[in-house]
Amino acid sequence: MIKTTTLDNGITLVYEPLEFVKSVSIGIWIRNGSIDETPENNGISHFIEHMMFKGSAKRNAKEIADEMARIGGHINAFTAKEYTCYYAHTLDEHLETAIDVLSDMLTHPEFKEEEINKEKGVILEEIAMSEDAPEDIVHDQLENEVFKPSRLSMDILGTRENIRGFTREKLFEYLNCHYVAKNMVIAIAGAFNEKKVIKILNEAFKDTSTQATLTRNLDFSREATFIFKEKDIEQIHMVINFPSISYKDDAIFVLSVLNTIIGGGINSKLFMGIREDKGLTYSIYSYDESYEATGMFNIYAAFNPTQTDEVIVNTLKEIHTFLEEGIDEDDLDKIKEQIKCNLIIGYENMNNRMSNYGKAMLMQQHIKTQEEIVEAIDAVTIGAIMTMARDIFLDPSISLSIVGHLKDIDQERIKTLCKKLQYM
Repeated sequence: MIKTTTLDNGITLVYEPLEFVKSVSIGIWIRNGSIDETPENNGISHFIEHMMFKGSAKRNAKEIADEMARIGGHINAFTAKEYTCYYAHTLDEHLETAIDVLSDMLTHPEFKEEEINKEKGVILEEIAMSEDAPEDIVHDQLENEVFKPSRLSMDILGTRENIRGFTREKLFEYLNCHYVAKNMVIAIAGAFNEKKVIKILNEAFKDTSTQATLTRNLDFSREATFIFKEKDIEQIHMVINFPSISYKDDAIFVLSVLNTIIGGGINSKLFMGIREDKGLTYSIYSYDESYEATGMFNIYAAFNPTQTDEVIVNTLKEIHTFLEEGIDEDDLDKIKEQIKCNLIIGYENMNNRMSNYGKAMLMQQHIKTQEEIVEAIDAVTIGAIMTMARDIFLDPSISLSIVGHLKDIDQERIKTLCKKLQYM
């Protein structure tokens, strides 16, 4: 049973004790990401995430790693556009140690200047690595342009200039404004004694700041955009982008079904039509990116530059055919079973379970149970799917991002092909 409570200092705790497992996952979720930054400090959320592992009042970086290794546990973190998460997965008998390590990192970071300077080099290398990955570039450059000038457009990694300029003072100034109790959710799933764990958490996080949270700026605008980046690689990497919905929209489960139909698996329209039937590309799929205020529906493909026009034309034809013909009840039932199967299998992993609870409570202040989600998926109708498909695919602000050799690509023709979807 999923339960929620509030720690003494105002941190929200969501937890699910389970008797059928021997492991436990815990995540510290902070409502802070690149959307909360400014152009002047863009990248600081991700930088702070790195620095949390570089030493605290009780442990240096090696001691943090060694202590988790000693208990056979796994500890890590990640930064997204709207949140940051620090998490650990271990055996139930070692949960108290994992809590001690995580809380020590987050409530008593040292941010030593020598460690800051070393980490600047690490993150500059991470930026360079991302610039060598066309799969990352093609998506990142799309978001950077589609969401300009809103804060959603900013890279999570930040800019080289900003990274080089971060100081201990700047890190603590930002940390003290964002890493506050009302901005945090602790999520736990697995084997543990709830009364004991709540007592431990109250003590472990007693030094977390209780000052007021900052208001997030959710203003955004979007325009149709076409971005072409020359890169010396063998394939073209492409993303076709359509406006979509927020994860707070009641139709989010309709979107999940639509995505699975279009490009979410080996029986999807795009995989069968573009790869299996025509052999135009090895990799093609769709995915949705939902944020608090908006969303994106994207189609990704990688292919030989000589097949650019053919891939785009046939991709848009597959969408147009779907808009005309729809889907029958038998195929819809198969899609629903596929989604429910993936969901239920995912919930057998404690880390997935914890992540679902933590993110939902942090961003939506509400958690749907596994049963409620299955019910919502079962309730999706053909009519709702087709209404959403028309809203998404016939929106005039269709955008496109391409990375690869451009010399044989007619950019104006590609723009025209994309814009024709509304009139096919």
